[in-house]
Amino acid sequence: MIPLRDTIPSKTIPFVTYFLLAANILVFLFELSLGQRLGQFVHVFGVVPERTILILTKTPQYLHFALIPFFSSIFLHGGWFHLLGNMLFLHIFGNNVEDALGHIRYLIFYVGSGIAASLVHLAAHPSSGVPTIGASGAIAGVMGAYFLLYPHARVVTLIPIFFFVQIVELPAFIFLGFWFLIQFLSGSLSLATSSGAAGVAWWAHIGGFAVGVGYVLIRFRGRVLRRRIT
Repeated sequence: MIPLRDTIPSKTIPFVTYFLLAANILVFLFELSLGQRLGQFVHVFGVVPERTILILTKTPQYLHFALIPFFSSIFLHGGWFHLLGNMLFLHIFGNNVEDALGHIRYLIFYVGSGIAASLVHLAAHPSSGVPTIGASGAIAGVMGAYFLLYPHARVVTLIPIFFFVQIVELPAFIFLGFWFLIQFLSGSLSLATSSGAAGVAWWAHIGGFAVGVGYVLIRFRGRVLRRRIT
């Protein structure tokens, strides 16, 4: 399922969402300029669970080498499809969450979701030596917040069925609930097979989404559960 747009217009100009979109694109263009140095760059500024655990337990004097990647990795991507997919989801769901939280709180929430997502991935695969990069965890936090804030919004969705393409409007809670279910099932399988250590960081997605849901529940003290948006 590929989201194309939602049906809730922004009430304000989503400055922070636009800034995040631009920042991710510019950083990716910088990555492309690195050529053969890109691999080393990603290894240094991506979150490598095995290295992080080693620094925290054996060489705490180099703590900054473990902490900086939790911020920098949020803006790194592994290819055009990785970048464009993430930016599409951020563009669709970010503006409304920014409306609800306010610009500054939304930026802090976004970064915090990304950091929390990386921590969950680290806990799930502590021995992995593969760098974890991408805005997926932070955007999953945005999606988790949207899930509670705008459950009855409609998401215009492209659904490819073999050689046919169907475009339908799905309630946000169905689209995002199905998305989370796929992440959870895939994440559970990755724990059983250890495939998540070298593939998609499913548990980063799960962790980010859970943080988004939890933050909204705490911030709005359950009021969102009674909201009805048409």
